[in-house]
This record gives sequence, C-alpha cells and structure tokens, in this order.
Amino acid sequence: MPKKTRVQSTKRKPLLAGLAIWLKSNFQAESIYFYRLAGLTAFLVVFGLVMVLSSSSIDSLVANRDAFYVFTRQALYAVIGIAGMLFVSSLPLALIKRFVPIALIATFGLQLAVQFVGISVNGNTNWISIAGFTLQPSEFLKVALIMYIALFIASREDEIHDPARVVVPVFIVGAIGLGLVMLGGDLGTATIIALILFVTLSVAGAPLRTLSQILIVGAALAAVFTTSSASRMARITAWLNPGTESSEAFNWQYEHGTWALAGGGIFGVGLGNSKMKWSWIPEVENDFIFAVIGEELGFIGALVVISLFALLISSLVGIMNRSESTFSKILVLGVIVWLIAQSSVNIAVVLGVLPVLGVPLPLISAGGSSLIATLGAIGLVLAIEKNNHRLPSKARRR
Repeated sequence: MPKKTRVQSTKRKPLLAGLAIWLKSNFQAESIYFYRLAGLTAFLVVFGLVMVLSSSSIDSLVANRDAFYVFTRQALYAVIGIAGMLFVSSLPLALIKRFVPIALIATFGLQLAVQFVGISVNGNTNWISIAGFTLQPSEFLKVALIMYIALFIASREDEIHDPARVVVPVFIVGAIGLGLVMLGGDLGTATIIALILFVTLSVAGAPLRTLSQILIVGAALAAVFTTSSASRMARITAWLNPGTESSEAFNWQYEHGTWALAGGGIFGVGLGNSKMKWSWIPEVENDFIFAVIGEELGFIGALVVISLFALLISSLVGIMNRSESTFSKILVLGVIVWLIAQSSVNIAVVLGVLPVLGVPLPLISAGGSSLIATLGAIGLVLAIEKNNHRLPSKARRR
C-alpha cells in the first residue's frame, strides 16, 4: 500500500511542476493593467458566488432538498470559467485571429440547433441540455460576434467610412445572429447583441447617417416583433401601467425587487438575511440578484457593486488605449460595450426603469453560460494586454 501511494505522488509531482512552470511563464511579470483587470474579475466572481449562495439557498432547499445545489453548480462554472480565462489569455493574438471564423460558425451552428433540440425556460427557447447541464449558445455568440467585428474592421480599416464595404456586411452577419436568437424568443439577449453591434460600429467611426438608417429599420422590426406577441405586449403594458389589477402578475418580480431594495435601507439587513429570497422573487439568483444585494448590503453595498463595475470598465478602457492595432482596440471596445450594456440593463430592470428582459448581471448572476462566456471575453482582453506589455509599439501596430 505505501508503494502505491509513493507511485501516485511521484506522478503528481511532474504534473504540478509543469503547471507551475506554465503559470510562471505565462503570468509572471505582467503589467499593472493585466493584474488589475484579472484581480477585479476574480473579486467579482467570488462576490457573485457569495451572493448566489445567499439568494438561492431557500429555493434550492425547497426544489432539491439541498441548500447548496445552485451554489455548487455555480462554483463549478466559476472554476471552469477562470481556467478558460487563463488559458485564453495565454494564447498569441495571431492564433486568436485564426480562430475567429471557427468561433463564429460554431456559435451560429449551436444557436441554430436550439430550434431543433432546444429546451424552453419561462417561454424562451434558448438553451440546449447536455448531460444534465444547460448551455445557452447566445452567450457565446456575443463573444464570437465581437471577435468577428474586430477582425473584419481591422481588415478594412481604411474603408470604415464606406457603408457597403464595412457597415452593411457586419450588420448582415449580426442580423443573422439576431434572427437566430429571436427565433427562440429571447428579447433580452437580442437587445444586448443589437447594442453591441450599433455602439461598437459607431465608436469605431462608421458613418452616423448609415447607422441611423439601420437604427430606424431595426426599431421598426423590433416593434413588429414585440407587438406580434401577446405576452410581450402584456408585459410592456403592465410596466407602463403599474398598480393596475391586470399588471400584478407581470410586475411581480419588479415590485418585490423594489420592496427588497427599500427594505435594505442604507446599510442593509445583513448578509443572508433577505426576506424576499424566501420564494417571493422568481429567478432571484439570476436576473434579480441585484435586488438581494440591495436588501442585504443596503444602498452602500449596491453602490460598491456599481463602483466595482466602473473600475472594471476603467481597466478595460486603459487596455484599449494602450492597444495600437485596430483588431485589439475594436475587440476590447466590443467587450466594454457588452459589459456596460448588460449590467446597465440588468440594474435598470430591477429598478423598474425598463420592463423585465431576462438579462443576467455579468460575473455575479447564477448561470454557467453567461459566466464562462464573460470570463472568456475577459481572457481575450488579457491576451491583448500581454501582447501590449511584451511587444514594442511598432511590433504591436504590425
């Protein structure tokens, strides 16, 4: 028996030594921008795990007889996501560029497969079930579209003012992705993708006249899509007319989320002491986790979370400004637009500024696909910063 243990320990040593060498060679002596972004990301993930545990424990106990069921799965997703982020951050930019077409085709294929083998959750068919786990391809589609936009504009950066050469082709590809998402009825994800497309192209320097025309067409199509669904119209009508008898069922999440925020006051009721998480708010660990943050940690805690996101965005902006290649700048810009749009929409929904759209809070809400995709996108930005730090300016431009 001791001999067997000794053999196993000797097998582990080369593996651990190899891992240590890989970590040292890839992550030692990086820039302050790299460590700041990685540190903020890790902190938000850990904070998210704490809030997922607090907000989901009651519903998990009722549904699965295990208060840690949702938390355990989210912790597994966090480990996978962090490992994926570190792996992606170690890749050279040349390899990442070659991977863009594969990522785009793969995510489009998965999103198309949702229409045939997908499962429905709360009226949206946007998930695939694999070995007991659900995969949401639209979250990875966001990353693939950002990579595609960056690569396409970089290949035609001198023609950015020619709508036929840059804007129209990008929006055609984006429209295909939007259409596939809308087929599943996921208006929230479609809204975020549309914002990524429009804002990224406008900041990149695309003609505003062309973008305005596309915006008008997109708004008209969105109106048609919204009015064609009785449930969506009922949700919007209830949001516009709160307090009416007909709006009670549709405004349940928003109203109880507001009560949670009001109950938290300035300093909160204390971590784990939320009352609204006792099955009063559906999907409380997902789309409405910010309500529990406000209730348990108060206005101060909610403000700290918003400040952490502001610091995260500031770190991304710093890396974007340090980048000199068009591909790097546009890719980081796309990630910035994504995180700002999604976090703003999530918080606005909880505050009642927008109707319920079903958009998670990045890095904090429960959900494996959202967490892993977001960490993968941040891994791409870290890879860009490693390139910024290790190569001279002229080499970075090339």
